[in-house]
Amino acid sequence: MQRERLKKYAELIAKCGLNVQKGQEVIIRCDLDQPEFVAMCVEECYKLGAERVTVEWSYMPVSKLHFDYRTLESLSDFTEVERAQWQRKVDKVSCQLWLDSDDPDGLNGTDSEKISKANMARFPFIKPFRDKLENRYQWCIAAVPGKQWAKKIYPDMNPDDAVEKLWEDILLCSRVDDDPIKAWEVHNKNLADRCRFLNDYKFEKLEYKSADGTDFTVGLNPKGIFMAGGEYTLGSNIYFNPNIPSEEVFTIPMRGKAEGKVVATKPLSYQGKLIENFWIRFENGKAVEVFAEKNQDLLEKMISMDEGAAYLGECALIAYDSPINNTGILFYNTLFDENASCHLALGRGFNNCLENYENYSVEECEKLGVNSSMIHVDFMIGSKDMTITGITKDGKRVPVFKNGNWAI
Repeated sequence: MQRERLKKYAELIAKCGLNVQKGQEVIIRCDLDQPEFVAMCVEECYKLGAERVTVEWSYMPVSKLHFDYRTLESLSDFTEVERAQWQRKVDKVSCQLWLDSDDPDGLNGTDSEKISKANMARFPFIKPFRDKLENRYQWCIAAVPGKQWAKKIYPDMNPDDAVEKLWEDILLCSRVDDDPIKAWEVHNKNLADRCRFLNDYKFEKLEYKSADGTDFTVGLNPKGIFMAGGEYTLGSNIYFNPNIPSEEVFTIPMRGKAEGKVVATKPLSYQGKLIENFWIRFENGKAVEVFAEKNQDLLEKMISMDEGAAYLGECALIAYDSPINNTGILFYNTLFDENASCHLALGRGFNNCLENYENYSVEECEKLGVNSSMIHVDFMIGSKDMTITGITKDGKRVPVFKNGNWAI
């Protein structure tokens, strides 16, 4: 991979993804797969004036050993060191970057119930810190290739060639061309135009239908707005892009307003395992029945993580004819697969999708119908024949998607 092209990618992440400001601290979470690229990101953050850049390394085989050998009590422990780390994040309002290279099958064979119970036990300690940080800091998820991930996508290639090919895919989907930052400015403008068009209609609900069995209606939050691409931090008003790549236009459903069946069109990678060929049925907004050909027990545990895990937190619209989907690749990675397909998310909703959200506390957002949960898990439902119809308060039906693509 050409070093200069990787430097452009690192610059894009630091400038356009995080938009690091002078004097800010930056935390980078990553695996051991691409240390040279991590160093490029560190340098770009410092060049923008970062006061301190901390890299938190991880290694999935070691994580798997922790889950396998530690007791539930040990995994559930929220240590004083962790408490201090979270408090520093709140005090410093640090930028946070996650460079994702996870092996989609990296936790196969672990006890998913033990992991879920440990996460549930820790969540009450983490939530107060997370609520204080809500919408106040820049964050970005981007990707780098790991060998196991690359081999999952390209099993017939040798590991080095598979990694090189996945690098090419990542850079293509992330618009790393001659001038990536300019490309993202144009892209964000196009997405913003879509949002303005949808917001003018003030849809009460969206109706989804496709030949694979999806027949589903979701009520939208009456105070909700469609958003896309970049967003602004609360208070400091810093513009950043939380996902690189991103093709989605998204909004928040009204808690309790979802009816029908949705059929997933791509596997879901969750807790290091793949949930495959699954569907979910909703009544009164809640997932009341699920089926999966593979790892159904994990899907059932996921929607039982807490009260909000069985309710929806996001509706996202992405054309079937999108740059990522047109690669023809199943990435086995939510960041990419969610941006290749219309998707829904179970769990936590986005408070900043409420109009004038800065005027509401976290508790007030929940009372206004924004779902609260410890999880936010996207699953893909878009298909080449999907139709989506927007329905206004006065009953007007507006075609939004036809044959999987935008109709407006």
